[in-house]
Amino acid sequence: MMRVASRLSCLVGNKSLQIRRSLTSDIKVGSLAPAIQKFINENTRLCRPDNVYVCDGSEKENQAFVNRLIRDGRLTKLEKYENCYLARTDPADVARVESKTYVCTERKEDAVPTARTGVEGTLGNWKAPGVMDEELSHKFHGCMTGRTMYVIPFCMGPIGSPLSKIGVQLTDSEYVVASMRIMTRMGKRVLDTLGNGEFIKCLHSVGHPLASGEADVHWPCNPSKVAIVHFPERNEIKSFGSGYGGNSLLGKKCVALRIASILGKKEGWLAEHTLILGLTNPQGVKKYVVAAFPSACGKTNLAMIKPTLPGWKAECVGDDIAWMKFDSKGRLRAINPEAGFFGVAPGTSSKTNSIAMATILKDTIFTNVAETSDGGVYWEGLEKETDFTKVSITDWKGKPWTYGSKTDAAHPNSRFCVPARNCPAMDSHWDDPEGVPIDAILFGGRRPTTIPLVYESFNWRHGVFVGASMRSESTAAAEHQGKQIMHDPFAMRPFFGYSFAQYLGHWLSLECKPGIQLPKIFHVNWFRKSWDGQFLWPGFGDNSRVLDWILRRCDGEDIAVPSPIGWLPKPGSMNISGLKDPVDMEAAFKLCKDELKAEALSLEKYFNDQLPGQLPLPIKEELQAFKKRIASMSCC
Repeated sequence: MMRVASRLSCLVGNKSLQIRRSLTSDIKVGSLAPAIQKFINENTRLCRPDNVYVCDGSEKENQAFVNRLIRDGRLTKLEKYENCYLARTDPADVARVESKTYVCTERKEDAVPTARTGVEGTLGNWKAPGVMDEELSHKFHGCMTGRTMYVIPFCMGPIGSPLSKIGVQLTDSEYVVASMRIMTRMGKRVLDTLGNGEFIKCLHSVGHPLASGEADVHWPCNPSKVAIVHFPERNEIKSFGSGYGGNSLLGKKCVALRIASILGKKEGWLAEHTLILGLTNPQGVKKYVVAAFPSACGKTNLAMIKPTLPGWKAECVGDDIAWMKFDSKGRLRAINPEAGFFGVAPGTSSKTNSIAMATILKDTIFTNVAETSDGGVYWEGLEKETDFTKVSITDWKGKPWTYGSKTDAAHPNSRFCVPARNCPAMDSHWDDPEGVPIDAILFGGRRPTTIPLVYESFNWRHGVFVGASMRSESTAAAEHQGKQIMHDPFAMRPFFGYSFAQYLGHWLSLECKPGIQLPKIFHVNWFRKSWDGQFLWPGFGDNSRVLDWILRRCDGEDIAVPSPIGWLPKPGSMNISGLKDPVDMEAAFKLCKDELKAEALSLEKYFNDQLPGQLPLPIKEELQAFKKRIASMSCC
């Protein structure tokens, strides 16, 4: 049996030594499929771990890992909740690092578009595989010395689904093992399903080897040498230097979006940065929608919406990623490839997302939130739910914090990682191998001005243009500083696994597939503000009113009028009865000619800068048609 690492830092006593040595795996490396053995052996020689441990995914095993993380000071048990823990990362390891994320293909044009001369490309980073291999070999050489290499067999998607994909991740982080057990289907049953089949090879290291007798650090990482690298032609991912979830849980963005998007192009399906939501109207008719928003723009809140419209029911299938494929009858069906939620904590509260708050009360790993003295958690947004006279707060860096401090108690990108099964609003088909049928695709982002509350595309081609035209305020989910309106096409800008030009061609090609039913495409904007900086729309549960209009349009109701931007709701067609506060609907849907002209010019410049000579002709034509419609407007 393979044992967990017995090497000790100088801070660990003999008692801990006995506990560490007691954890063994019933799965021997020699019992694995030859291809997995080869993968392990090659990287054992490269990374030089002290031991190798094959994860079986059992509860007993998971508890042993959690106990070790607590003993080593990397997790704190939160006594207020059931089986919940807090992790505090190194302050330099708190978010996805887009500037250090690469797609490596033999031809550069297959990975990223070629930007205009003198312009920095923003649609991904590329290096030649040979060059990157050499760089990574130096980084990974001996990187696991003093640590254990954990072998994580994982499945993205329901086990047995025709859309699901299996990977094997090698890592030296127990935090990653515990988190992957939440976010994926992981362990022995995956190995049994895989047999001798193909798998996605994933290698991860925190990049902090330990010399004999060297004391470990609180949160091992190597920020100056971070690299998150994808080799799609080899079905391989390598991540070095970061322990943060978006960089280290390789089943998530790396497999489920970047590698999966390429597989989708090859195999005729879509891997998208979208939630999946089931909605049942008062007549009992149920429909499913997917919605693509950039990270930290409300996907989880919408996925767990509690409708304020009487008689409506909402059920969650997934809050972040969807894999979609047309079935034999031509219906687009979606699965959630993940098994958990990796949600942004700040802003989540009983008011904004009571379902999420109920979900995270057990079996949750919190990262970089603040801790209350009674064993609970705190973050910005929980002010009204926290009695500051009865509890003291320790911030995400482990320092005392008081309400009114100039610094945040929780990091803006702090997270909760929780099993999907905990969610009281999970759809009964969320784990169905066949997926759920999709009636509508929504795009959206944070737009304080210009873009109305909701509009419908004129047709599929125009809908692809709408997705390509997405812009949104930057958020804390990546390393960008400050609020700026960024182009984020399809909410996939950080996650494209292949060239955006080819990606657009793939979406456009779906219209040519015979015998299929294409969903309608819409754009929403919950974040438009008034002249004095106040949100025009109440959002949250009242977004069900927008969804009601969208699904009625899917049923063909005559409740829309054409506009330069798309189909807008007819005046009075949106159900706003019962809103707590009056809404200026005219302002929420106002189209300003000057603002739209600026929008079109920004899009034209973006396409010319980022995809010169590579933009598909249908998108060029849609942009010109948009400009003509704007020209015909009267001034606002």
